[in-house]
Amino acid sequence: MPSDGGGIGETGPILIEDAWRSLLRQRSLRPRQDRPATSRAATDVSDLEFPTLKSFIRHFDGSCWDEPMTHFALESLDLAALLASRVCHDAISPVGAIINGLEVLDEEKDGEMRGHALALIKSSASEASARLQFCRLAFGAAGSKGAAIDTGDAEHVTRQLLADDRTQLLWSVPHVLMSKNKVKLLLNLCLIADAAIARGGVIAVSSTDEEEPIAIRIEARGANARVGANVAALLEGRPQDGVVDARSIQIYYAGLVARSCGLSVSISASPELVVIEAKPADVERSRAHDEQTSAVA
Repeated sequence: MPSDGGGIGETGPILIEDAWRSLLRQRSLRPRQDRPATSRAATDVSDLEFPTLKSFIRHFDGSCWDEPMTHFALESLDLAALLASRVCHDAISPVGAIINGLEVLDEEKDGEMRGHALALIKSSASEASARLQFCRLAFGAAGSKGAAIDTGDAEHVTRQLLADDRTQLLWSVPHVLMSKNKVKLLLNLCLIADAAIARGGVIAVSSTDEEEPIAIRIEARGANARVGANVAALLEGRPQDGVVDARSIQIYYAGLVARSCGLSVSISASPELVVIEAKPADVERSRAHDEQTSAVA
C-alpha cells in the first residue's frame, strides 16, 4: 500500500481498523465517547473496506470527532532534573536556617541569643532530616527493583513531615509490606492533600488491606480546603499549556506512579473537604461509564 510517511495510503483498499488507527495518529484526534458506534462504522470494523482515503473520511461525519487530544511526554532527563529541583527546594529552607544559626553562634556572645541560635539549629536540622527522609521514600529508589516497603516507615516519615500544631494526621493504612511504587503513590498523594489545606486541618489516610487490588483514600479537611485548577490535568499527564515545572512536577510524578501501578487517581472537592482516591483503572472506567449512562437516562 502506498504511504505518505507512515500515514494512510492514498490509493488501494483501506481496512478500517488500520485506517482508523493511522488517522488518529496523523490528526492527534480521538473519537467522542458519547457517539453511537453506528456513527463511526455501519458494520463490524474487520469487514469494512474503503477504496480511497477520501471515502474513508467521508464515512465519518465531522461530529464524531472530539477536541484534539494533548500528547505530552517528559524526557527522562527533564523528569530527573525537575525532581532534583523539587527536593533541593524542600531542603534549602531548613539548611539555610542552620547556616544562619551557626553564624549567630560564631558572632554572638550573649548567652540568650546563643540559646535561640541553638534552638533554631536543632529545629531546622530536624526539619531538614524529616524532609529528606520523606523525599527518599516518595521520590527515591528506596531499595532495588521490586522491593517492598514497610507501611510503618511510610507512616513515620509522613508524621515527621506533615503532623504539627496545625495539621493532624489520621493514619489507617494496614501495617504491611507494600510494593515501593504504591508507597510512593501514597506519599505523593499525602503531599497533594497537605497542599489542599494550607491553613491546617485533618488529613485522614486509609487503604485496603490487600496488595492486589489496592485502593487508597485520603481526606483533607480544613478551612478553605481546595485544589488547584491544574491538579487533575497534571495527574492525568495533561499539563496545561504542555508545560511542567519544578512547582508542578510532584503532582505530574504522582500521576506517572499511579499509572505504573495500574491505578487511576480522582479528586473531588466540597467546602472544607478534599477527597483523593486511587483505584484500579478498570474500576474507574466502569464507574465513569455508569455515570454517563445514568446521565443519558
